[in-house]
Amino acid sequence: MAAARLAILMLVAVLSGPVAAVAPIGAPSWSGLTSAQRSVLAPLSDDWNAMNEVQRQRWLGVADRYSRLTPEEQARIRARMRDWADLRPDQRERARDQYRALRSIPSYRRESLQEQWQRYRSIPPEERQIKSGPRITRPLQRPPVRGMQE
Repeated sequence: MAAARLAILMLVAVLSGPVAAVAPIGAPSWSGLTSAQRSVLAPLSDDWNAMNEVQRQRWLGVADRYSRLTPEEQARIRARMRDWADLRPDQRERARDQYRALRSIPSYRRESLQEQWQRYRSIPPEERQIKSGPRITRPLQRPPVRGMQE
């Protein structure tokens, strides 16, 4: 029975002729974006064609949701895009690493960190310096090497 089904499927495949190549649904190049998408994603225009497919798809999702956001949310998104576009590649990688590290923290701890951050942000900038105090750096102490006498 299974062999008969397989034979029928193979026959249908052979008789249906060559299968047309299916173009991937990837994200378009900058010139392939709509004018609305280019308008929203303008801060990223210099980097767009160098982005990989996953990154482009994520930004396209932002562009698609953009019109449904409040004016305040839109302003925040545009400011963040400009900030992101201004980062050097090493700074972007560091930001990604920090994001991944934050995502691995349990949610209750993340909420606590968010509350602490909000409290810190509510302090005027000149007082932040006073509260944090001078930073004391300690010289790097190397652990003793095993088997070596001091």
